[in-house]
Amino acid sequence: MKRTLITLVTFVAVCLAVPSLAQDKTVKKIIEIGTTDNKVMEHADHLANYIGGRPVGSSALTHAEAWVKEQFESWGLEVMVQEAGEINVGFDRGPWFGRMLSEDGMTLHFGTPSYTAPTKGKQTGIVLIEPHSKREFERMKGALKGAWVLLDAESNGMAIDWSDKANEARAKVMEKNEEITMKNMEIMRYNRSHPDETPKEMIPYEKTVALFYKEMVEAGVAGFIRSAKVPLRIMYDRANCYDITMENLPRVCDICLDEAQFDIIKKKVERKDIFQLEFDIRNHFYRGPVKYHNIIGIIRGSKYPNEYVLTGGHLDAYDNGGGAVDDGNGASLNMEVARLLATSGVKPKRSIMICIWTGEEYGLLGSKFFVENKTVPLDKISNYFNRDGGPLMSTGITVPPAMYDDFVEVCKPIANLDPEVPFTVNKRQGDPQPVPTRAGGSDHAYFAMNGVPTISFQETDPKGYNFEYQEIWHTERDIYNKLIPEYMEHSATVTAVVVCGLANLDHQLSRQGLYKE
Repeated sequence: MKRTLITLVTFVAVCLAVPSLAQDKTVKKIIEIGTTDNKVMEHADHLANYIGGRPVGSSALTHAEAWVKEQFESWGLEVMVQEAGEINVGFDRGPWFGRMLSEDGMTLHFGTPSYTAPTKGKQTGIVLIEPHSKREFERMKGALKGAWVLLDAESNGMAIDWSDKANEARAKVMEKNEEITMKNMEIMRYNRSHPDETPKEMIPYEKTVALFYKEMVEAGVAGFIRSAKVPLRIMYDRANCYDITMENLPRVCDICLDEAQFDIIKKKVERKDIFQLEFDIRNHFYRGPVKYHNIIGIIRGSKYPNEYVLTGGHLDAYDNGGGAVDDGNGASLNMEVARLLATSGVKPKRSIMICIWTGEEYGLLGSKFFVENKTVPLDKISNYFNRDGGPLMSTGITVPPAMYDDFVEVCKPIANLDPEVPFTVNKRQGDPQPVPTRAGGSDHAYFAMNGVPTISFQETDPKGYNFEYQEIWHTERDIYNKLIPEYMEHSATVTAVVVCGLANLDHQLSRQGLYKE
């Protein structure tokens, strides 16, 4: 009887050990592939260099979605293609060129926001400074046809708002400026009639972007030029892109010009130098609607298929650069997470979802759709890991006390993945914050607003590669060579191991103390 009991105990112990041994073997396989055959930079190369910038409505984003789906399927993942929305008209960017035609001529450094007008081939014209009053406009309206107009407003990367609402706001400023004009005329008369007194100062005009926009367009301007800091930050027509149809396409160019060149050109105009600018801008529109999609790779759980661990990044990107960092970094890293998990043969207890979101730059459209349509039960998500920042190294994680022991156990295999930079698990200090009530700046936001854990890795530059996020954020320098392969390969491996570990816990992560009740 005693021997039978010992045998039974031994049998039970072996049975309990088998899943653990299998999990350890899977984690070792993930680390082996992640450190010897990591493909994250191959994914990033294809996204940034072969496909390029990927704004909503572009054929590039459509191609990228199809490619991600194809890759997921080739690795054996179940794939969900989730239509998150559509836009009336598609937009693709071709080449763009510009130069100043004069004895001291120069090639121009500029960009145009997505969903803004092209030139009609090469367009050459004189340069004028925008009017600030009706009197100024009337004086110059005949010269505006075919001219390039310098605006006082500095570019923030977004297109000039030409909507009816914006033009109504401009009309109100015009009325105020007319009142200012009349008062200034009185001041001028007073100053002339009292030459011995200190002159009264003129009242400055109220300013808004392109005050006489509608009137100048009707007068036939070729386009508007705003000063822009370098590196050029170029985004899209936030105010109008969803209202554009093939019947009301934008009519005039919207140019963001290197601030140093802008100043040179403005001085030449003020001196009344004789010169012209020539632009050739190939922005292309095509009839929609153009749909955009979340591409989600799924590895179904064997024991808790209706519980989930999520990780993701967004696929869409602005197209003045290649969208390599924001967020080709996150999309390619999570694609590699999917490949590492699939090729390691992982059979998790709960389901893993690798979420490649759409439309983040246009308002978190993909992740918002996923959450608001309750694609999966939100209370069954252990955590959502979001990658949307620099191509930095995942060097640690800070978690609420109730999650601490689980994360310590899950992260043991990666503690010394890079011996120079140990991975650390830290217990959060201080009181929890309330559930956020407003969307933040990336795809974690709508999850957090619904009480879902969105614990993120600490991403740092421990080896001093001098990465500066503001240099690439929505700028022309968001290109492939700004990525840091060593960090991205390490982070992909770390993410895959942690996601695998959480998916294989015997319980869902506790939410105790996650948010302030």
